[in-house]
Amino acid sequence: MRHRHPTLAAAAALAFAVATVPSISTAEDWPAGKTVQIIVPAPGGGGTGDSIARVVAEELGKRLKTPVVIDNKPGANGNIGAAYASTQPADGYRLLFSWAGTLAVNPSLYKNLSYDSQKDFVPIGLVADVPNILVVNNDLPAKDLAEFTRYAIANPGKLNYGSTGNGSSMHLAGELFMRETGAKMVHVPYNAPGTATTNLMAGDIQLMFQLIPGIVGQVKGGKVRAIAVMAPARSPALPDVPTTVELGAPKLQSSTWFALLAPKGTSAAIVARVNAELNELLKDPAVRKRLSDMGATTLGGSPKDLADHLAAEAVKWAGVVRAANIQIQ
Repeated sequence: MRHRHPTLAAAAALAFAVATVPSISTAEDWPAGKTVQIIVPAPGGGGTGDSIARVVAEELGKRLKTPVVIDNKPGANGNIGAAYASTQPADGYRLLFSWAGTLAVNPSLYKNLSYDSQKDFVPIGLVADVPNILVVNNDLPAKDLAEFTRYAIANPGKLNYGSTGNGSSMHLAGELFMRETGAKMVHVPYNAPGTATTNLMAGDIQLMFQLIPGIVGQVKGGKVRAIAVMAPARSPALPDVPTTVELGAPKLQSSTWFALLAPKGTSAAIVARVNAELNELLKDPAVRKRLSDMGATTLGGSPKDLADHLAAEAVKWAGVVRAANIQIQ
């Protein structure tokens, strides 16, 4: 009988063990001082998504003790950046920061997306939420949600609501309102939210389902009237404005929520590490204030919470898109 040399046998066993658990070793070493890139499918320069992403990157970098930088990949309503992120190595050094439109709405709006938001990415965690808010021109007689709903139903086709374009959050919030109440209003898409807001104040359009950061100054200045925030909880930016949920309309919820994800195949240990650090930074009062000042409410939670939320939102908005027959080529 031949006997294997004990040193050689031990070496072989060690090599086999290392070969069979590469993900664990990599996760333990990660990030090893290497730069982590967060892909943001929008232009840099101060938009809400980019601004929130930069807060997350800065705070994650502190906690991971490694550089975390933003890589802006704008275009096609977020589709270019998301598609690019889906093809990146699953090594923990490329993450995706994206939002409701790109992840939950675009799959229903576009026929041939080159990414699947629920299959091509691993969820890490929800970051923040920016609700839509129903605001009206000051000359409109309705003062609250019940009055506005009655007025809209009684005047079919006479109310024009502005948005930032077909399939945008503001557009779909309006379609959701019409589907749930039976009201008939006219959608007026704009290329720039500032123009829509100016026209709202002038009375050229009668209402908008704006995102809070884009209208908070005009509400506080009395230039438009806020009817209701389309969310379960009041916004810290406008604490005196009631929500649709507290007013008895829980189906009238619409927001742009933001989340962090990783390419499919990323180590579960790395995902867990980033999720833990994300939840910790979102508990930081200074971070919460920075996001609140942008009109955002901090979220957090587990990867499963994000997966469940994304799945539910995709179903919800697919129904709205189908009912309104909205398509973008």
